[in-house]
Amino acid sequence: MSPQFKRGLILLTPLMVVVAMAFLFATTINRDSTLLPSVMINKPVPEFTLPAIEGIEDNSPGFSSADLVGEVTVVNVFASWCIPCRQEHPLLMDLAATSDIKIFGLNQKDAPENARQFLMELGNPYDGVGADTRGRVSIDWGVYGVPETFVINAQGIITYKQIGPLNEDSYRNGLLPAIEAAKNSDAPATSN
Repeated sequence: MSPQFKRGLILLTPLMVVVAMAFLFATTINRDSTLLPSVMINKPVPEFTLPAIEGIEDNSPGFSSADLVGEVTVVNVFASWCIPCRQEHPLLMDLAATSDIKIFGLNQKDAPENARQFLMELGNPYDGVGADTRGRVSIDWGVYGVPETFVINAQGIITYKQIGPLNEDSYRNGLLPAIEAAKNSDAPATSN
């Protein structure tokens, strides 16, 4: 290669990087960031047992994979330090009050006293709350971050995953239809 060609290539490299980044940005600008695929959809829940969070007022038990078989259930991954978890919490309280679905809380990497305070302050929609203090169970579930919400059918198969906080739209048009689909069919529901 001639020195002029090398210099021209060196000068064009930043321009090529900018063009590549602009192309990448343009092709992803209208994508919904909550539509990350989950390898866990249509797979059985991982085997696990989580202890209860000590001192919760209503003595909510911990839970395990065995609790997620036999009926449609919802698992919500949350933490007291998670601001979006606080924002979605009223929707979980609504689900607990208006449906016969069992809801389980997977408390990720949280101090027990903080988790207790969170549930005392906002209410406890969960039939069981498991303490995942090291985050190992969350990793097995393929959790990207908190909050995340899963629907599990009666066979113990994950049929739906909501990444990020529930809002009115994702609750009404995502979670509730996914619960109904899991109740009414052995076929998997759609995933978010």
